[in-house]
Amino acid sequence: MILLELFWSFLQIGLFSFGGGYAAMPLIEAQVVSQHAWLTMNEFTDLITISQMTPGPIAINSATFVGIKIAGITGALVATIGCILPSCILVMLIARLYLKYRNITLIQDILHSLRPAVVAMIAAAGVSILTSAFWGSDGLISLHTTNWIMIMIFIGCLLLMKTKKMGLITIMVLAGICNVCISMIGVI
Repeated sequence: MILLELFWSFLQIGLFSFGGGYAAMPLIEAQVVSQHAWLTMNEFTDLITISQMTPGPIAINSATFVGIKIAGITGALVATIGCILPSCILVMLIARLYLKYRNITLIQDILHSLRPAVVAMIAAAGVSILTSAFWGSDGLISLHTTNWIMIMIFIGCLLLMKTKKMGLITIMVLAGICNVCISMIGVI
């Protein structure tokens, strides 16, 4: 039964995650944190971080991680197949249709109108992860629960990206090292 739930959950994620991995994050969160409680919000945040650091799409990495956690290797295979199956089918169908009808204005208008929805999904995922990092997974946002160290690391990362044009992987490694060093000192 759990394998069927894994397959169905990640089939839905694969079917409705238009716009790539970042757009899939709210869908993944809804399935694995809110609906099934397979992960806590902190584990979900860790999952996204790990998925960013490993090769491959976020949704597939997430499916594999959650599948292994819930049902071992079989769970990882079932969740991953559920995640990629809709994309495989849709890409084949859409590629055929797009090649045949790509010059039709209606098709171009539909594709153009999907962009704001994708941006909104990415923003929602970013806000969710940001609030979890700054205020914890309980959803209570207050000065008392604010993790100022994480805010300072975040601001430092933004400054490095904008002023030094550093790569994302370098910034992620530096942020991790910074947090470990601060934790070792005992500031947190």
